[in-house]
Amino acid sequence: MFATKISLLLLLLGLFFGRAAHAQILDDSTTVRYGPRTTRVVLEAEVLRDSTAGAPLDTTLTRAAQSRFWLYDSTFQQDLGTMGSASRPLLFVPNLQLGARMGRTAFDRYFRNAANTPYYDSRSPYSFFKVVQSSSGEQIFEFTYSRSFKKNFSIGASYERIASNKILGAVSARDGLVEHNGLLFFGRFQTDDERYHLLFSFVGGRHRAIEQGGIRPFRAEVRPRDLFKYEKQRVYLTTAQNEDDRDQLHFLQTYRLLGRGLTLYHVFDAQRQYNSFFDQGLTTDTTGGRLLYYPRTRRNTFATLDRAEYRQVENTLGVLGRTAAVEYRLYARRRDASLSSSGLGSAPDAKTLNLTPAFETLNYGQIFLGGTAAFRYRIYAIEAAGEYKLFNEYWLRASARTGPLSAELLRTSYAPTLTQQRFSGNHYAWNNLDGNNESIFANTSTDQLTVRLRQRLPGAADHSIELSGAVANISNLVFYNANAEPEQLVDTKQLLIGTVRHRVRLGQFVFDNQATYTQGGNGAGLRVPALVAESRTYYQRRLFKNAIAAQTGIEVYYQSTFRGYDYSPSTQQFYVQDHFTIRNYAVANAFFSADIKTVDVFLKVSYLNEGIFYGGYFTTPYYTAYPRRFTLGIKWNFYN
Repeated sequence: MFATKISLLLLLLGLFFGRAAHAQILDDSTTVRYGPRTTRVVLEAEVLRDSTAGAPLDTTLTRAAQSRFWLYDSTFQQDLGTMGSASRPLLFVPNLQLGARMGRTAFDRYFRNAANTPYYDSRSPYSFFKVVQSSSGEQIFEFTYSRSFKKNFSIGASYERIASNKILGAVSARDGLVEHNGLLFFGRFQTDDERYHLLFSFVGGRHRAIEQGGIRPFRAEVRPRDLFKYEKQRVYLTTAQNEDDRDQLHFLQTYRLLGRGLTLYHVFDAQRQYNSFFDQGLTTDTTGGRLLYYPRTRRNTFATLDRAEYRQVENTLGVLGRTAAVEYRLYARRRDASLSSSGLGSAPDAKTLNLTPAFETLNYGQIFLGGTAAFRYRIYAIEAAGEYKLFNEYWLRASARTGPLSAELLRTSYAPTLTQQRFSGNHYAWNNLDGNNESIFANTSTDQLTVRLRQRLPGAADHSIELSGAVANISNLVFYNANAEPEQLVDTKQLLIGTVRHRVRLGQFVFDNQATYTQGGNGAGLRVPALVAESRTYYQRRLFKNAIAAQTGIEVYYQSTFRGYDYSPSTQQFYVQDHFTIRNYAVANAFFSADIKTVDVFLKVSYLNEGIFYGGYFTTPYYTAYPRRFTLGIKWNFYN
């Protein structure tokens, strides 16, 4: 059924764009008129540096088959083993978000951030569609259309779908697990003299994830290696579901007062995030008569429906400017936010499920001041940046570079998230606020010093190495403890982080290896694997008189043993645990990628080494990852 739908969709797209695709390649002289070189991408980050020239489209094949680049966060993540499941960064990342924030981030990597919207500047209409489909039910689909009206104005729209099927306790191969739908509308305008610029975007996303609670072992399954039966495994939850709905309206406008030396800008950003956890079948363990999976019920013993909605409106006003050697930006921002929650009340039977009014609505009004300043001269560069929330949070960053060597010092101090401060649900509840609705937790502080070396090496056409070493001291860390509740760590955590990446091209062969080693990340309050590494080796060349660019190779991901975070679906939070150790594992994938004029395609076989040592691996306690599978990906660009 799904294959039929995809075939029909591709046929319709082919009929719709067939004539345009022919026109965009050739003119009356059979010469190429439109293509990647006539289409540029303009980003808000560059406009905030007073640069609107844009960058060319990325048409390289290097990342096409790498799954972590299919989503909006390309960092290494700990997830529940499937596409679209809850996830969190695997390696340590300092927090730079100050002030009120909801703290429900388990599905962040599947949502667009309107501030990162690509705006296309093209001489002709530009569109593309992308499809990724695996034999295990993973699916990503995206269609984008953009049209420019001369140089000054462009508009566009995009639709995306992310989906996956169950691999644990599945009734059938098409038993759905996750469905995500997203819409994007965007536009760009500039005056003829380029003094005024406007970037506008609206993002809407709806994420539905079936929560299974992990594998529920049978009595005979006493070892983790006994749990790789996938669809035959029992799971704890069969009627639970998480919903994460988000909307964002965002626009940036700039006006040059004195050329590039002084530009006034304004950013408006309105966001809404709605979270809902629903389980209509709370059950008890027949052997012990205890509530199955959940620690307790606080209001309703038959069903759970916990809802929360966060709304935020920000206005930022600032000035910026740049010269050949100096660049600066200063701003002030006002944030108005609110958080409300509701849930089911007590009920005499399973048919009486009445939603109570909002338990409470908390409102916040906050002011931020911030800016950046940079000086560059030949091989030397100095930069300082920071933000201050009146009157108790801040982050400061200073960096210096000379040639290939650079150093950075970062200092942060931030309050816990709103979810860490207060939560009221059917299974968990905490109140970490005092009588004035201020957090009883002290601010978390981080001091981090990082030194980097980036150097091209002799001996090959493309030979480079990147080294970095960091020391991070974390004080008053707020985390979710073994009871899945917020707790503040009294002791200071110290992390020693070393990263190396080596890339070399020998003729048509490319070797790209990277690794991150973290010392001190497996103690109280924080869990980071000691070693995370990725190695890619591939052969690339052009075929058929340069008509096709192709790559074929193998990639291997390795992760060392660590006590990974467990996951609580009713609060959407990962928490520390000491009862399950995720063994070290390696995953090998083989891929073939090709660029055929305007079409990119890849074929990939994932987890080639399945069964060599074990029949699978865990990404989170009692959540197994995908078995061996085959994946096909296509991206087709149209330049007219």
